[in-house]
Amino acid sequence: MSAVTPSTAPSAASGRQVLHAVLGAGPAGTALARELVRRGHAVRLVDRKGEGPGIDGVERCAADVATAEGARAAVAGAAVVYHCVNVGYHLQVEVMPRIQDAVLGAVEASGARLVVLDTLYPYGETGGAVMTEDSPWKATSRKGRMRAELDEKYLAAHREGRARVVLGRSADFVGPGVLNSSLGGAVFPAALTGGQVVGLGDIDLPHSYTGIQDVAAGLATLGERPEGDGRVWHLPTAPAVSTRAVHAMIERRTGRSLNVLVVEEPRPFGAFDEQFMAEYAEMFYQHTEPQIVDSSAFERAFGVAATPLEETLDATLAWYGELLAGQ
Repeated sequence: MSAVTPSTAPSAASGRQVLHAVLGAGPAGTALARELVRRGHAVRLVDRKGEGPGIDGVERCAADVATAEGARAAVAGAAVVYHCVNVGYHLQVEVMPRIQDAVLGAVEASGARLVVLDTLYPYGETGGAVMTEDSPWKATSRKGRMRAELDEKYLAAHREGRARVVLGRSADFVGPGVLNSSLGGAVFPAALTGGQVVGLGDIDLPHSYTGIQDVAAGLATLGERPEGDGRVWHLPTAPAVSTRAVHAMIERRTGRSLNVLVVEEPRPFGAFDEQFMAEYAEMFYQHTEPQIVDSSAFERAFGVAATPLEETLDATLAWYGELLAGQ
């Protein structure tokens, strides 16, 4: 861990690599940091503690980006900033606007471009309609309205010339390192050990899942391609299939039948405790209507296709296998 100071930041003027600062060291931020290093960039990965496994080519730093001082320190010297910060589900409505104010103020002052990892929440219930970047924002949930308000503030900052901003929206994550997802820790460990696999809502409905590697590649592409600024993009997402079909794909790979518990309504289960599910109840519509994301606009504009879901599942099962072996 190191403190974040302007003197540590590479600059184009010095002939060194331009710095990319990733805020948030969860699955998305960590995968993005690795992807940026792979692409040859200097990378700073920031979270509140600045701890965690070392990543070759990545400087890990500590800063509280919910504060103006912490956000300014986190982005100091960076040409591109990626906002991948998330907080506990029960804290989102209160804390995410504070983080936005601090991060947006910091990039407005520094002149860095801002790439925001976004959710599908602003669309609200769609009745199963395919979601494109032109879909109306009709959220009625607290968290959906909050996300829509944040997104409008980001886009307004860009329109008004106060900051250069682009948003990348993702469906539910799946992939190596992804634990707290409907296709994460509630599925893969049990699939490998014969335990109880959890499926939410109607598992026969089509549901989009975005591979964490595609989240990283999509955000990195937006960071490298400023012609995409000023709008929302759907990050590359494999074609939607039913969760039951995903389970069948996992069965073929593990060689065992899954013992699936279908949770048809929001209630606590496993690691998703009563507090979490009470907050998630308003979002449970995502599992009772089709959730279909169309990312073709991104793929046409930037020539970046989604990883086939089969490949993502192979990588995810391998990662969880190693995780279980190490316990």
